Amino acid sequence: MSLLTNILSFLPQVKTPEQKNRPFKEKLKWTLIILVAFFILSVIPLYGLGENGLARFEQLSIILGASFGSIMSLGIGPIVTASIVLQLLSGSGILKLDLTTKEGKSKFQGLQKIAAIFFIIFEAGVYVFMGGLAPNPALAGTSQYFTFQLILIGQLIVGGFLVLFMDEVINKFGFGSGISLFIAGGVASEVVVRAFSPLNSIGQLAFGSGQPPVGAFLVFFTSLLSGAPKEALIAIAAIIATVLVFVISVYAQAMKVEIPLSFGRVRGFGVRWPLNFLYTSNIPVILISALLANIQLGSGLLQNWGLISSTGATELNTWLSGPQLVTNILTGSFVYLDLIRALVYIAILALGSVIFSIFWVQTAGMDAASQAKQIRASGLSIAGFRTDERILEKVLQRYIFPLTIMGGLFIGIIAATADLLGALSRGTGILLAVMIIYKLYEDIAKHHMMDMHPAMKKMMGGS
Repeated sequence: MSLLTNILSFLPQVKTPEQKNRPFKEKLKWTLIILVAFFILSVIPLYGLGENGLARFEQLSIILGASFGSIMSLGIGPIVTASIVLQLLSGSGILKLDLTTKEGKSKFQGLQKIAAIFFIIFEAGVYVFMGGLAPNPALAGTSQYFTFQLILIGQLIVGGFLVLFMDEVINKFGFGSGISLFIAGGVASEVVVRAFSPLNSIGQLAFGSGQPPVGAFLVFFTSLLSGAPKEALIAIAAIIATVLVFVISVYAQAMKVEIPLSFGRVRGFGVRWPLNFLYTSNIPVILISALLANIQLGSGLLQNWGLISSTGATELNTWLSGPQLVTNILTGSFVYLDLIRALVYIAILALGSVIFSIFWVQTAGMDAASQAKQIRASGLSIAGFRTDERILEKVLQRYIFPLTIMGGLFIGIIAATADLLGALSRGTGILLAVMIIYKLYEDIAKHHMMDMHPAMKKMMGGS
């Protein structure tokens, strides 16, 4: 038994269900239970918290599935960071694992879990000791201050482990992945609030308070009635940008290449094997967005410790976040530097998405060889070709690699453009939420179809 296996045997984990193909209603039940639990944990404040220096990074919390100041302050950050590190190590050849084999994939998943636990503990310590989440400053210099620091770290670690286990529950008992579900839930709630909330920015009822409401629809109508066309234009621009991102995301998600396949033993019958244009879905942009979010959070924490100047931290965050072009143009604050910043931001997200798209195909079993094995196991072959797995792999490679590159490039550009348009939530978050919900819908529909027609299970890769 290897050292990795020994370590994993001592780590707590969610037990794999004995029944491989679980009923539709049971999967839906567990998905909803975990989603509700995530929202409840996100509003439980950290005991002993005095200063929340991360509050200014509220927009980044959406990408990290976090709620800074609550027990969910770490969000999916440690899990995503672990995935990024391992993919970079694997892709560069430093970590030598054969991910085409079941044993190699199992080792990779085990290392990812160990790395996620390490980053849970590490990030909890960094958030507290570097002043991101700190006890009451009046206690500074006393033993109580250090005690409360340890209490805060303990709560963050508990929250991190809860996210890790909830992600496992979704992966094994529910639909999709917990990471995607938490991002979609956070974005959806923010979009609803920023579209319809009658409260102002400090949480009071806007009407009669002298401050505008948060909800864009209310801002639009109240601005028109009060004779403030500029504010009305900004509000309607945010609404249009949100709808535009939604439409483009759904359209792109529906684009696919279909390869005609035939049943080897049954003449005249066949199916079309779909390869989505966004072959790696939203995973690449989740990874690159989380990486940028971690860099920006890190710069803020380093600034708190005085390791970098506030000017340096602000400059870094400025170039990594991109300007809101539409808002700047409507308010008359647009400068030509905004255009350069926008192009740099698009380049970073596009290139990062392509890189992580390539890595994800190799580590998630989506490469041509893995797809060829799945097709052959289903008793299918390409019409007009011999039933040889190597031929099938070569044909698939013609499609999979270009789709990996083009899909990653497209989603990176769209995500960056969505951020620049100034939608109701962070543009990248809206894009991710739409794609996650669409993918979840496809998974639910496919599972429902397989429940209705058990004969489809073998064709879809089930047993």
